[in-house]
Amino acid sequence: MRGAVIHAPGDIRFETLDDPKILHPTDAVIRTAVTCVCGSDLWPYRGAEPVGGPHPMGHEYVGFVEEVGSAVTSLTPGQFVVGSFATSDNTCANCRNGFQSNCLHREFMSTCQAEYVRIPHAQGTLVATEEVPEREMWPALLAVSDVMGTGWWAADAAEVGPGSTAVVVGDGAVGLCAVIAAKEKGAERIIVMSRHESRQRLARAFGATDIVAERGEEGIERIKELTGGIGAGSVLECVGTAEAMRQALHSARPGGSVGFVGVPHDVAVDGQELFFSHVGLRGGPAPVRRYLPDLIDRVLTRRIDPGRVFDLTLPLEQVAEGYRAMDERRAVKALLTP
Repeated sequence: MRGAVIHAPGDIRFETLDDPKILHPTDAVIRTAVTCVCGSDLWPYRGAEPVGGPHPMGHEYVGFVEEVGSAVTSLTPGQFVVGSFATSDNTCANCRNGFQSNCLHREFMSTCQAEYVRIPHAQGTLVATEEVPEREMWPALLAVSDVMGTGWWAADAAEVGPGSTAVVVGDGAVGLCAVIAAKEKGAERIIVMSRHESRQRLARAFGATDIVAERGEEGIERIKELTGGIGAGSVLECVGTAEAMRQALHSARPGGSVGFVGVPHDVAVDGQELFFSHVGLRGGPAPVRRYLPDLIDRVLTRRIDPGRVFDLTLPLEQVAEGYRAMDERRAVKALLTP
């Protein structure tokens, strides 16, 4: 088969790779329907994370079951499945508590920008649809495997509820999906921090009521102006930089909650400051598997369409251009078709 391999920062190649095989009885192999480039893939691409030696890339996927291990009884070849970037047996204590992304047998997917993918712990990780969805729905279901599930977790962690005011820090795919989540959870006001006109339009289409383009102290003051001088009850941090975290913490009101889902890079939280702020802080890798049945249903019933975050579609063999376009902010998120 063929797939994406990173060799060094800025160096993504489409190469011939070994076909994935069943290695354990709990594995499945799927044929990729669509995959994509994630904003978190840009960290090693930009050199912000070490690359080490050449290795495959990608952790978002939907596809068709090709083969299952002997312990996989809930899936059969030919089914259309949606998974998560973190595998889970869905039976351990952490999974039963709703944190499948911290499963005791968790593995992080990292080979999904390819024609075929081996899925560990397939029975707990994959959710099959009743029938093969219409092709036009594949991008939205792909978004559910990570960015939509992560945006939902941001809203959950920030305790967004009916009538609440939510601030979304970040206008990438996760931030835009967080707007969908906040709207679905009943937020009355959704303030999105964004400087990009095309992303602002999409944020408004998803349910944003206000846009704040300012950053730093000016951005914090603007949030305060919009919230009666005290800040928002729910803040969704969807970037992962030190600046974004500071923006989030200082935009929350006393007693408010910050849900942080951007993979942290050089982020440090002042314990003394947090203590006296009365702001709650929760985040981490999204427990996407917890949300899959609900989010799949919302997509298939056309209640939500997170697939709109894909504003560039390329054949899988042009994956390197997908990385370039997202790195240069010419695209929010690149969809890749095998």
